[in-house]
Amino acid sequence: MRLKELRKAKGMQQQEAAKELNIPGSTYSHYELNEREPRIDVLIKLADYFDVSVDYLIGHEKTPNHVE
Repeated sequence: MRLKELRKAKGMQQQEAAKELNIPGSTYSHYELNEREPRIDVLIKLADYFDVSVDYLIGHEKTPNHVE
């Protein structure tokens, strides 16, 4: 996930982001370290907070095989 780069772009510490998102700091840290995967409702909350899509957040970006 791209949480770390998004958080740093906002100039925030992990604990600040966790507090804003109303999740435990340790949980947020695990998300950034890819040691734990958030539930879909938390992914949506993270995407909304950082103003990105869930696809962007998880690194799922489709490129078309061909363009007509």
